[in-house]
Amino acid sequence: MSNKHILIVEDEQKIASLIRDYLEKSNYRVTIIGRGDQAVAQIRKSSPDLILLDIMLPGMDGMAVCREVRKFSNIPIIMITAKVEEIDRLLGLEIGADDYICKPFSPREVVARVKAVLRRANTESVELGNINFISGSISLGNIEVDQVNHQAKANGKELDLTPSEFRLLQVLIAQPGRVFSRDELLAKVQGYDFEGYDRTIDSHIKNLRKKIALYLPDRDVIVTVYGLGYKSCL
Repeated sequence: MSNKHILIVEDEQKIASLIRDYLEKSNYRVTIIGRGDQAVAQIRKSSPDLILLDIMLPGMDGMAVCREVRKFSNIPIIMITAKVEEIDRLLGLEIGADDYICKPFSPREVVARVKAVLRRANTESVELGNINFISGSISLGNIEVDQVNHQAKANGKELDLTPSEFRLLQVLIAQPGRVFSRDELLAKVQGYDFEGYDRTIDSHIKNLRKKIALYLPDRDVIVTVYGLGYKSCL
C-alpha cells in the first residue's frame, strides 16, 4: 500500500475532488489547496511526495509557484494546464516541472502520470557502462554528475539544472558515444511514452548546452547525430 502524499494545487473544486478520489482509490494520501499564494508555505510545511500544480491559480500562478519551489526543493511537479500552445508546454518543463498534463484529461491518466513520475523519482541508478564511478558520481571528461545529491558540475563549477535537464545529462554521459533517439530520451527522462512530443527534448538539449558552455565554451559535450538523435562525447 502506498503512503505517498500528493498535494493538489487547483482552484476548480470539482476537478480537484475528482483527482483526489481517483488518487485515494490508488492508496495515495491527498491534500487540496485552491490558491497559489498558499502553496509554497504548505509545501515547506508538509513536504509532499509529488505536486499536481495548475497553472491558472488565484493569488500566484502555477509557473511562479514552480519557480519558488525549485529554489528549495526537487519535489516532483506535474503541471496542469488548459493552454495548448507549444511555448507554454515547454516553459512549464524548463522552469523545473517534471511533466505536464492538459485539460480536459482522464482521471486515470493523471493517476498513471503520478505513478510514472514517482517511479522515476525513486529510481536512483542508471546503466553505467564503461565510465568512471566514484562514490555515487559518474564523470565524463570535465563533466561530473553526483547521483546521490543530484548535482552536476562542469569544469568544477556547479550547473543550475532543472530536474529534467539533470536526468538528461545523467543518461547521456552514463553511456558516452551511444546515440539516443529522441523517443528513447523522452522515455528515460519523462518515464514513459510522452505522446511523441519529441521537440521537448530539443528544448532541453539546447538549454543544457548553454549551461555547460558557460564553463566549457570550447567543448561540445552533447553532439547531434543528424537523423538519429544525440550522444555525449569526450
